[in-house]
This record gives sequence, structure tokens and C-alpha cells, in this order.
Amino acid sequence: MEAEGLHLSVDYVGSCGILLSPEHKASLQNSLVILQNHYKFNRVFFWGKILGIKGDYFIAQGTGNDELADRKTLYSLDCVTWGLLPQATQAIREQCSVVKGRFIGDPSHEYEHVEIKRIGEGEDATEEENTIMIKEEDRLASVIAHIDEEVAVVPRGAYVKTPHGTVLKNRSFEGLSVTESGKLHNYFHFRDPVRLNEKTLLEKADLDKSIDFLDPIHEDIPRGSWSLKFERGSGLVCIQSALWPGLAFYHVPHTQKFGYAYFGTGEKNKDLPFML
Repeated sequence: MEAEGLHLSVDYVGSCGILLSPEHKASLQNSLVILQNHYKFNRVFFWGKILGIKGDYFIAQGTGNDELADRKTLYSLDCVTWGLLPQATQAIREQCSVVKGRFIGDPSHEYEHVEIKRIGEGEDATEEENTIMIKEEDRLASVIAHIDEEVAVVPRGAYVKTPHGTVLKNRSFEGLSVTESGKLHNYFHFRDPVRLNEKTLLEKADLDKSIDFLDPIHEDIPRGSWSLKFERGSGLVCIQSALWPGLAFYHVPHTQKFGYAYFGTGEKNKDLPFML
């Protein structure tokens, strides 16, 4: 959710269990403005909070000219001092995938993983142990990247893609209607499209290239991983993810107000297919 008006926006997802204390709200309101000026971001978003054993990570993201591609992630333990997270490359993600359990809450903490390699064949085979040290900072960047890819949500029409391929905020977006906001196919994954390129020309015929350039969330497998509910009559829509418990998205119909936040332990619900 956008840093501007954060103290109001966070109340929209209060019924989903996402709450900030008055002290944290005040600290974030000030520090995110300083953060935006320091890193020369066009816009700053409060991403959420990952709960650790010793401490919690507050996460913010800043965007440049391209809202989708030009995005940097930062973390803080006290809502005042912010550190830039490394880019979650494929090598970092593969390395961090072996770490299980809760975050410690200390960015300098290192997890120890022992890999056993089998050398040779038959009776002459020997086993060699290789110890890998994995930083919690790298694991944090990897988990945030996974959550963004799998459950970051925006309403249809909120962003436009220019002929040059740049993704920008749609200034003419006036919000979904009450009827439209109650249907999951009007919400998109905010990431580079994966399934869109697999569609046939006939399926793409009714799509608007400028706004339908992302994957809709209703096609996600397994089906049923999203729950949509209306609140305040029909004045607020909330969508929650069962794949990453703690992710909540909100949209106020007929307005430009929308956003999402994640408050959780950073653990994926891998039992979801057996729960549906």
C-alpha cells in the first residue's frame, strides 16, 4: 500500500488481522518520506511485516520510472533506519530454498546447511560433506520476491503499458464498479506475465493490450487459493491468499484506493492442495 496516507490505508485491512501500533504508524509516516527523498523514488510503498523470533522486519518498496521492473526493496527493524536488500537472483533463491522454519530477526544471522555429495559408484563410493552458509538477509530478499511473484495483486486497469513497454500508473483509473470488484477475473498478478503468452490468438482477441498485459488471479492453480469478501456493505473489497497466509488486498469500489500488505512469518502454505 502506498506510503502516502498509510495511517488511513492500513485500517482497510484491519479485519484481516493487519494492524500497526500508533508508534509504528507515526515512525513509518516520517521515515518513508525521508526514504523517498534519499533514494529518489517516484513512489514508496509499505509492503508489510515479516515476523521473526527475536525481532520483526518492516518492509518497504520504492519504484522508479517503470512501476513493475524498476522496483527496490528495503527493510527495517525499528521503522526508522532502512537497509537496501540485495537483488533476489535465481542462484540466491535456489540456495535459500533449503532453509526451513521461522526467521530469526537478525539480518547478520547465518544458517548452516550441510550438503552430502556421493562420489564414485558401487562399493568404492564415498560421501563428501559440503557446508554452505546462507545469510538471513538473502533469505529475506528471496521470500519477498516469491511473495511478490505469487500473490501481489492489483485491480484491472490500475496500470497501463506504454508502446515502449514501460508500466505506468493509470491516471484515468477511477476504480472498479461494485459488480466488477466482486469477480476475481478483474484482479491481476503484479509481475511479468507467465500464462498470458501461452494463450491462443482467439483467447487474446478480446483483451486490451494496454491494460490486459498481466495474468488474472482466477486462473491460479490450485483453484480456491483466493477468498474475496465485501465489507462495510459494498464499500470495501478484501481479498486474502491461502497460499501465503497473511497477505491481504483491499480495494474501495469507484475510487483509486487499493493496495496490499503482508503480515506473516514468511512461510508458504505447502499443504494448500490437501486443504481444498
